[in-house]
Amino acid sequence: MSAIAQFPPLVVIVGPTAVGKTDLAVRLAQEVDGEIVSADSRQVYRGMDIGTAKATREEQERANHHLIDIVGPDETLGLAQFQEMANAAIAGITARGRVPLLVGGTGQYVMAVVEGWKVPRVPPDEALRRELYRQAEEEGAEVLHARLRALDPAAADRIDARNVRRVVRALEVCLVTGEPISEQQGKSPPPYRILILGLSLPRVELYRRIDDRVERMMEAGLEDEVRGLVTAGYGFDLPAMSGVGYGQFAPYLAGEALLDSVVGEIKRATRRFVRHQANWFRPGDTRIHWLEAVSTAVPTSAPGAYQAALELVRAFLGGQGFSRARE
Repeated sequence: MSAIAQFPPLVVIVGPTAVGKTDLAVRLAQEVDGEIVSADSRQVYRGMDIGTAKATREEQERANHHLIDIVGPDETLGLAQFQEMANAAIAGITARGRVPLLVGGTGQYVMAVVEGWKVPRVPPDEALRRELYRQAEEEGAEVLHARLRALDPAAADRIDARNVRRVVRALEVCLVTGEPISEQQGKSPPPYRILILGLSLPRVELYRRIDDRVERMMEAGLEDEVRGLVTAGYGFDLPAMSGVGYGQFAPYLAGEALLDSVVGEIKRATRRFVRHQANWFRPGDTRIHWLEAVSTAVPTSAPGAYQAALELVRAFLGGQGFSRARE
């Protein structure tokens, strides 16, 4: 038996927002005695349930979930922290003789675990971050990106100047450690044998699902959830509160916009986010077994997708058909 075949299994479920990952993961977890490790950078926040499409109480009762509700909206969870916590959760699930399922649409979170990224463990420097964000706002994102290029050309080549958050983090690591972030990064394949399932939908169908989900969020009380967070002292300047589904309420609560415009902007922002997710989970990635999630008439994971996923997982757990994350 090869060394890889002796590694414990890890099932990974990826795909864009609103495609049905949670539904599929819960059903598979019940079938194979599994537990779910969330790889969603927004579901880590306590009190932010509706706008993040967090697994419902009923879904969490059907399958044990890890790494949701672990920090407050005014706290940060760095990539290195997430990776460490995810690996610990996976190890604990494996030790209990159960199957870990890493599930989510945050590409960095997923790939940090699947590819074994070496992530610089530099804690956030809030004063420095405020200075860098202020520079980006006052002088432009391109100026901040040029500053990164002067310190770390390799990192600047990889990071889009429009992604101010990643530019700020790269600069933060460079300035705090005195070393380019690109020289502190790398990959070391993790000790798992890995099966990656990807859920997909035609873009038109996915956009319809997004619009429907936003409407359901509003019916479920998203406005009250946001008002409650603001009343509790969590301002829209916080990273958690500036995200999709929350930041769009800022002008409305300030009396500067109508609720209909908020709903429309949430839908548009979610669509933009989906296009960004596609950069992480590409159709041509041979590691991913792509399955079409739903038909137009079915609002949850289609039986065909579930059965196909179940067959792949069963074969994988039997020692066949698994894929291994490449360096």
